[in-house]
Amino acid sequence: MPNPLFYAKILLFGEYGIIENSQGLTLPYSFYKGTLKFSDLTSDFEKKSNQALIKYAQYLEGLDLPKGFEIDIPRLNKDISKGLFFDSNIPQGYGVGSSGALVAAIFERYAVKKHNPENISKEELKNLKSVFGMLENFFHGKSSGIDPLICYMNLPILIENKENVDRVAIPEEVYGKGAIFLIDSEMTGETGPMVQIFFEKLKNDGFRKTLKEEFIRYNNACIDAFLRKDMNPFFRNLKKLSLWAYEHFRPMIPEKIFNIWKKGLETNAYYLKLCGSGGGGYILGFAKDYEKAEKMLEGFHKEVIYRF
Repeated sequence: MPNPLFYAKILLFGEYGIIENSQGLTLPYSFYKGTLKFSDLTSDFEKKSNQALIKYAQYLEGLDLPKGFEIDIPRLNKDISKGLFFDSNIPQGYGVGSSGALVAAIFERYAVKKHNPENISKEELKNLKSVFGMLENFFHGKSSGIDPLICYMNLPILIENKENVDRVAIPEEVYGKGAIFLIDSEMTGETGPMVQIFFEKLKNDGFRKTLKEEFIRYNNACIDAFLRKDMNPFFRNLKKLSLWAYEHFRPMIPEKIFNIWKKGLETNAYYLKLCGSGGGGYILGFAKDYEKAEKMLEGFHKEVIYRF
């Protein structure tokens, strides 16, 4: 049986907002992927990955996972001693779910009870999300469990609120003028410190108020319009969302992205938003006319993830 591949994920909408109960929309991204493999650990990459798995297995041993979601730790340890490693091209610190793919791969192979992603109920999805949060806490300090869930399900997921998630159909891609794309900030970001900054900001009543009354409203409106493929309200709310982030998420926006973020808002040629927690990694771009945006963003490495 071939090794299952676990793809990266893109959080299109919901960064930070989902902590405060906003909706979120996330999709698998097959350009990057990872799988568990065995080797004689001759390369540095394989050696490092194997050593990281030793530490991770020790962490898992200390977890009290709910019934039906336990991990076969002895089998995992045995395989690690035989040269198990995670072969992945998913960049770390880029907001595309490198640890989520690893957690999903470990769960898929070593969960005592097998779960079939194709016929998981909404209630089971909720339980899986919670278990994946426990499994991913090792990497982020506090995880929502969303990233591993996306990687495991390999389907677009609508985050309805803190508790509930469901599968969702996104509009079929058509090769039109518009595009959603990634911009490489050429620096890695660390989730932990960024999330810490956000929690510090939340202590300010004014920030909490504008987050709930503006950011979450624009964010949810974008998701609703995108799923209905209603592009006029989509871009109208997207501009408000991008401007809000430019004003309130400054520490999360990589320095070399500031100017192009502002330029997008001034020209309306494209709009930018964070992809995950920010601080580095990828930034998300949205343009009605991608060719025009591409010319304006010359010098930056871009990857198109969806056309419309």
